[in-house]
Amino acid sequence: MKSRFTPFHRGGSGPPLVLIHGFTDTWRTWELVIPRLEKEFEVLAITLPGHAGGPPILGEVTTDTLPDGVTMAMDEAGFEKAHLAGNSLGGFVALQLASRGRALSVTGLAPAGGWSAEFQEHFALDYFVTQQDLVGKAAPYADQIASTPEGRGQATKFIVEDHSLLTPEMVVHQLIGAANCAAALPMVAVARRDGFELDSGRIDCPVRFVWGTADRLLSWPDTAVRFREEWCPQAEFIELEGVGHCPQLEVPLEVSELIAGTARLA
Repeated sequence: MKSRFTPFHRGGSGPPLVLIHGFTDTWRTWELVIPRLEKEFEVLAITLPGHAGGPPILGEVTTDTLPDGVTMAMDEAGFEKAHLAGNSLGGFVALQLASRGRALSVTGLAPAGGWSAEFQEHFALDYFVTQQDLVGKAAPYADQIASTPEGRGQATKFIVEDHSLLTPEMVVHQLIGAANCAAALPMVAVARRDGFELDSGRIDCPVRFVWGTADRLLSWPDTAVRFREEWCPQAEFIELEGVGHCPQLEVPLEVSELIAGTARLA
C-alpha cells in the first residue's frame, strides 16, 4: 500500500483556521474533522517542517523552527491571523504563534510542554526516542500490521483508545510518516537542551484545552501542570472521558465542534 505525503491541505470558506499536527505526524491526522470544519472555515492543515511531506529544515533545528515554519505557511496563504488548533506538539506550537500575535483563538488538544520538569526528565523525551526506534523497525511491515484490527490497535495504542475509525491506509501513512520524520531526533535534542518555554503574557486570544482522560502519552492532568498553574490559568479545560491522546481520530465530530466553539469566543 503506497502512502502519499504532501505539505498541506487547503479548502473550505470562511474565517481562516490552521490545523497543526503533533510530533512525527502529518496534516492527515485531521482528515476526519476537516469535512465538518470546512463548512464554517477556510481550513489550512499543514505538515510541519522536517516531517514527511513538509518543507525541509535548512540549518540548525531550534525552538523557533516549527513556529517559524507555520508562520511562513500562514504568510503564503495570506493569513495575517487565524484560528489555530493543534494536537500534542502542534498544540504547543499554536500557543507559540499566539504569543507572536498570529492567533485569533487557540484550541490545544493534549498540547506538549505543560508537564513538570520531573516528567520531562524521567519519561517524555526518552519515550519519543524509543518510539522513533520502534516505528523505524515497524515501517517496512506497515501493510501487514495495518491489515488486521489487532495490528491497527497495537500500532495506535498510545494515541487512541478506540481505533475503529482508523482505516488500514491511515495507519500505514502514520507509520511510514513517523519513520521518515527527519526532524524527530534533532527536535528531541533541542527539547533536552532548551526545554519548553512560553511567553504566555503575550497571548491575548481565547484559549481552550481539550484532554482525553485515557491519554496514555501525556496523561491528564499530570502533564498540564504548567498550563493550569503558570501559563494559561484562565483558559478553559475540557475533559473527554475515555478518549486517548489524539481526540481528532476518535471523536472527530466532538472535536470539530469544540474547535469551532473556541473560534466563536474570539
